Amino acid sequence: MKNVWLLLLGVTALGLYFSGVSVVMILLGTAFLTGVIALTEKWKKESRPAFFPLAGMAVAAASTVAVIPFSMTRLFLTMLKIGAVSYGSGYVLLAFLHHDFVRHLHWLTEKQLLDAIAAGQITPGPVFASATFIGYVTGGWRGAVLATLGIFLPSFVFVAIVFPLIPRLKGSAAARTFLDGINAATMGLMAAVSWQLARGAIVDLFTALEAVIAFFILLRYQINAAWLILGGVLAGFAMKLAMR
Repeated sequence: MKNVWLLLLGVTALGLYFSGVSVVMILLGTAFLTGVIALTEKWKKESRPAFFPLAGMAVAAASTVAVIPFSMTRLFLTMLKIGAVSYGSGYVLLAFLHHDFVRHLHWLTEKQLLDAIAAGQITPGPVFASATFIGYVTGGWRGAVLATLGIFLPSFVFVAIVFPLIPRLKGSAAARTFLDGINAATMGLMAAVSWQLARGAIVDLFTALEAVIAFFILLRYQINAAWLILGGVLAGFAMKLAMR
């Protein structure tokens, strides 16, 4: 969030997400908007916010509430789509997973998604390992394999395509403007899904204290998140024993 323009972009992405707009449409709308701005030579700093209402019009889309029957094909294609468009950080994945599997497909509950995120955090490798857990919960071992393949496959393809272009992109002012805008939108998406998941994870005074303490430890000491997770596990066991 380097300036007011990017802050507005992130806040609007957050608002659109809570309005039920698809995460993919939010990112596509942001990409379109920042692409137009990056390629407009007459664009000036004081006029940046004026462009932003275009994003709202570009990404207006309604979300469905009907339960969709489970199928291996849909599981694979959904993970393939998420792997292809979840730009910004592994944690943007959470916004996609929540929108697709909780809000749209209704294959997972909020609690199951929290469990999947926890599994992705405590196992070696990236946060994307949460997809393997989701595949197993919804479709067993076969679902786990298909979900993992689907979410990781686009990365290998995109790296092979983009790698030769990296030197040119690094020196492009238009590319920097484009990436700044997308980064701001992804921050808004991460904030939105963090709020939604917090409502399911913070259920009493004990979990609220855990969250606050973990936040300040991470902010102050910037330790590896694995130690915070281990501390949370031990605190949870201690709490259960004390209540017996």
